[in-house]
Amino acid sequence: MSKSWHPETIAIRGGRQISDFSEHSQAVFMSSSFTYPTAEDASRLFVGEQEGFTYSRTANPTIMAFEQRMAQLEGAERAVATSSGMAAIHATLVSLLKQGDHLLSSHSLFGSTSSVVNNMLPRYGIEVTCVSPVDLSAWEAAIQTNTKVLFLETPSNPLGEVADIRALADLAHKHGAVLIVDNCFCTPAVQQPIALGADISLASATKGIDGHGRAIGGIVCGSNVLIEQVWNHVKTAGEIISPFNAWLLSSGLETLFVRLERECSNALTLARWLENHPKVEKVYYGGLESHPQHALAKEQQRMFGVVVAFEIKGARKEAWHVVDSVELFSRTGNLGDVKSTITHPYTTTHCRVSEEGKAAAGITESLIRLSVGLENVADLQADLEQALARM
Repeated sequence: MSKSWHPETIAIRGGRQISDFSEHSQAVFMSSSFTYPTAEDASRLFVGEQEGFTYSRTANPTIMAFEQRMAQLEGAERAVATSSGMAAIHATLVSLLKQGDHLLSSHSLFGSTSSVVNNMLPRYGIEVTCVSPVDLSAWEAAIQTNTKVLFLETPSNPLGEVADIRALADLAHKHGAVLIVDNCFCTPAVQQPIALGADISLASATKGIDGHGRAIGGIVCGSNVLIEQVWNHVKTAGEIISPFNAWLLSSGLETLFVRLERECSNALTLARWLENHPKVEKVYYGGLESHPQHALAKEQQRMFGVVVAFEIKGARKEAWHVVDSVELFSRTGNLGDVKSTITHPYTTTHCRVSEEGKAAAGITESLIRLSVGLENVADLQADLEQALARM
């Protein structure tokens, strides 16, 4: 890779693995295992003294190409791809934490992430404290002598709260801890947490990185030292991504920047329109001047993302009616797709979060989450208008 390449070029040409056949597109190596010339070569390969491949659970050329491209985009030394975004989160946390350690986390998390943090980790003897992602004083007050990791999403799911990555990185490093940022909502096309001081940037690659709703996968990017720990867990526990899904995700990266530019533009247009709609109580989107962290979002992000959340003037019945009335938006919990989606977080993505957890994270029964795609924005607006009119 040329050090002078811009991110848009890296997304297309970074990390390419070209075989002896000189293919122009990234090849997919659908092989469970690889052969070795001699028994001595096998011995050296298995202990890591010789570069190469032995078994796709530990390494594969197609997976490696995706990992290298993602590491380059995130500004990281190394990356490891996992079977899903949740595998990326679980593998990273259990690799860096042990019994007796303390995790300091944001309370504004995706529902399944909240389950890992608040239900699974305590069973391993890991102490957990959750605070507001945007209250730096709360983070500082909650630091303990055994705090090893600070973890958050920014922007958060689904309210788009924007945390100060630089400040949290400084706080973590002051206390000898590691800062992990879930970059799912932004992808490296919009935000580079490592450049802002984070130690690890991870994401569900299922979302914007794939961008077409085809493949499940996760990615963890960071230093060689930290990623080695995560990789050892991933390869041993079998949480590695399949070569085919890695190939699909590499393909998604090739259109990432052009997709995000259009999708983010559409999202901002809809957010501004919704903010003035008589049946909408509140809109949550970092691109709005009314957003509490708008200035910080402008500083940390190239754009404001594809997710727009809003509260209607009503409760669950009215919110469900809006979701059921759309004709263009897809009713699904996925996000980052070229096709716009709509969901009711209280009863879908965050349905297993406790009532107290939902309240702390601001997940109300009147809240609706949109992921804005590539359709004509006038058509998206018209669809929401007719759905809200029926409310």
